[in-house]
Amino acid sequence: MDFTFDARTEELRARLLAFMDEHVYPAEQVAHEQRERLSSPWENPPVVEELKAEARQQGLWNLFLPDAEHGAGLTNLQYAPLAEITGRSPQLAPTATNCAAPDTGNMEVLAQFGDERQKKQWLEPLLAGEIRSAFAMTEPDVASSDATNITTHIRREGDEYVVTGRKWYISGAMHPDCTIFIVMGKTDPDGADIRRQQSMVLVPRDTPGVTVKRAMRVFGYEDHYHGGHAEVIFDEARVPVSNLIGEEGGGFAIAQARLGPGRIHHCMRLIGMAERAIELMCRRAVSRDAFGKALAQQGVVQNWIADARVAVEQLRLLVLKTAWMMDTVGNRGAHTEIQAIKIATPRTVVGILDRAIQLYGAGGVSQDFPLAELYAGARTLMIADGPDEVHQRSLARRELKKYR
Repeated sequence: MDFTFDARTEELRARLLAFMDEHVYPAEQVAHEQRERLSSPWENPPVVEELKAEARQQGLWNLFLPDAEHGAGLTNLQYAPLAEITGRSPQLAPTATNCAAPDTGNMEVLAQFGDERQKKQWLEPLLAGEIRSAFAMTEPDVASSDATNITTHIRREGDEYVVTGRKWYISGAMHPDCTIFIVMGKTDPDGADIRRQQSMVLVPRDTPGVTVKRAMRVFGYEDHYHGGHAEVIFDEARVPVSNLIGEEGGGFAIAQARLGPGRIHHCMRLIGMAERAIELMCRRAVSRDAFGKALAQQGVVQNWIADARVAVEQLRLLVLKTAWMMDTVGNRGAHTEIQAIKIATPRTVVGILDRAIQLYGAGGVSQDFPLAELYAGARTLMIADGPDEVHQRSLARRELKKYR
């Protein structure tokens, strides 16, 4: 394993770092001020569209997609340090570079499993950043940590599928540009194989019977920059049979294919969030005095900073190893490593952010610094894309199998 960045990665890193310094960080406060003047809190502040135009002009666009036909053609190992950089400003940088979830996962699904018509109608405008999308899987009435539990029904009637169900925490659904849902439901609820009961269909937002009911908050945040998280009702929503993605019964497998890259992308960005937290901790520590000396001279603060640095370096190596394995042996071959980073990264970054908040005192939980919002996002990732406990259960079984 050689984790030395190749020439292309180094070149993209340099351009992306400059883009962050020159455009993204200065835009953070501007975006907050502009949002307060918008008619709808779900609209993008004008500065976001300016960032998107600049990123596209600089070739910092669709970096996440390994498909060279549609994306940048980068490997996971090449993309990892770039995603880390964008994670330092998770509200702006992923959207600015068209690398924001859930659109990234949806584009990967369409690129890998969509037919030519679906790619033309939905993938192309997503790649161009002209529309947004949402992935509708999680439901409030069942334990969605087990995807076989979903109850949304997709019933075929002639040349149409009829979709009925209730979803929630559907990321991106509040955004006015969100025009398409990828909906996971059961086409064969009584099938013998519980992993072949599910299918995925494309449901346009303006389909009769689709209601975006309300925005769901995350620790009180509405997460405007990601298009919010909505409760969505599908009440006999009818779509053509041609809106099926892949084949009937293939929904569970498609979901697993989608979540592998999504999990590592989240972990990459989380490392960037941790780096931002360490930077903020250090700046605070050298600029504030307490009990007659700088916070930087307090032993407990030094311990926090040292422990954070060690933890980030450990996480980065584990994530890079996972990226390398995904590139060399595939997602299935890297299954253990993907689960390991999904367990380790959010909980570790939450701990680092918690110390940073403590160091900032009241400011740490306020809207004047990014720490509280970063904490909310990181803590959510201990649940999203599979709760920690599900990954621990699977990983333990894999380890125990060696001894049985």
